[in-house]
Parts: sequence; structure tokens; C-alpha cells
Amino acid sequence: MPAQRLDKWIANTCGLSRKEVKDFVRDGRVCVNGETVHNAGMQIDPDSDVLCMDGKTYAAQQHIYIMLHKPLGVVSASRDRTQKTVLDLVPAQLFRKGLFPAGRLDKDTSGFVLLTDDGDFAHCILSPKNHIQKTYLASISEPLSEAALKALAVGITLRDGTKLLPAEVRVCTQDRLTVQIKICEGKYHQIRRMLAAVGCPVQTLTRTHMGALALDPALQPGDCRLLTETEKEKITQRSN
Repeated sequence: MPAQRLDKWIANTCGLSRKEVKDFVRDGRVCVNGETVHNAGMQIDPDSDVLCMDGKTYAAQQHIYIMLHKPLGVVSASRDRTQKTVLDLVPAQLFRKGLFPAGRLDKDTSGFVLLTDDGDFAHCILSPKNHIQKTYLASISEPLSEAALKALAVGITLRDGTKLLPAEVRVCTQDRLTVQIKICEGKYHQIRRMLAAVGCPVQTLTRTHMGALALDPALQPGDCRLLTETEKEKITQRSN
């Protein structure tokens, strides 16, 4: 993690305003590596420095977990020479070395992307054998028939021979042009390809949930925030 201002790091870590942090520093309530500090703007290294405030120790997390509302037109990659990536949207105070998107959304799909530097956790939530669902909301150009609904529910084989696991599909509107889809695998452009295969091309697509955790409605496209420990645990739970 790059060096950061003391007041900014404490504010982001503890949910305080920068003014509150400056007041704490002024009153001698903040220590860095055992020494009382009086400069709220000093640079610290959150990966190595130990901070105490009112006797409570704060240290950098071993791993970081970020919920991002991916907008359209942004690629789910760690780097790209020509296009904006999801990592380009992460503010400096949350960015750290090794951050990557745990599961991708294509450029024309919006919604929930998890960013982390925890490879084991990413593998856990992406492996189909763990049956962790990802939920999508799709608008389609043709009504989804009952026959198509049943076919998706038992699992279809695409034209190129790709076999898809059963999907949970629910029609959301009376005109049958909006559907919710839950899958526990993530093959290339899977939702778009499976709906096209049953004659219902996708017009818009967004990921709304990972596991039982919903995308925070307060996050605007391009915004992100840290997950709480409870929210992290919800990702590994089955959605309702």
C-alpha cells in the first residue's frame, strides 16, 4: 500500500471525518509506532507503521475486499493499455499492490464487481463446485417462453458444445422481457450466450448480487467502498 496522510488513513479506517481526526491528533490521542504525533498530515506506511488512537491499535488488513459498482464501458482487468479498467476506478486510499477483480463482467455489463488481493477467497467464490451464486438482471428483446425457462433450468448446451449448469431463472415483468438469472459458474459471456441460445438476445445486463450480498444501492456507477466482515461472509452464502 502506498504511503498516505495520517488523517486520511485514520478517517477511512475508522469512519471519522478528517476534522475529527485532526482534533484527536491535536489533543495527543494518536500515536505512531509508540510515539505521540502532532502532525495530522504526516506520511505513514499503513503496511508497516502501527497506529494507536485512544489506546486502540489499528493496523492494515492482511487482505482487502472492495465492492465496486462497475459502469458500462469499463473492462474487468487489472491493466489494459488502451481502455479504462476497474482498478482505475479505485481511489488511492483503497488501492494496494496485488488488487484484482474476482470474477469479470464484460465491458457492456454493469454492476457488482468484487476487488481483492486475496487469491484464496477469490478461488472459493468463483469455483463452480462451491455453488456460490451470482445474480443478474437482464432485459431481453423477446419474451422468455415457458419452454425456454425450463430449458435453462435444466442446463443447456451452446452451439459450440459448451455445456452449462442449470440456472435459476425468474421472469420479473408481465411482458416477460425482464428476467433474473442466478448461476454458479462464469463462462465467457455466459448470460448473453445462454439467452441468445433460447431466442432472447440481451439488451442490458447488470450483476446485482454475489452470493447473498447485494450491490449497495448507494453506490453510483464508478463508486466503490470496503466491505465489512459481515458482508464478506454473505458472499459465501446462498442468495434467497
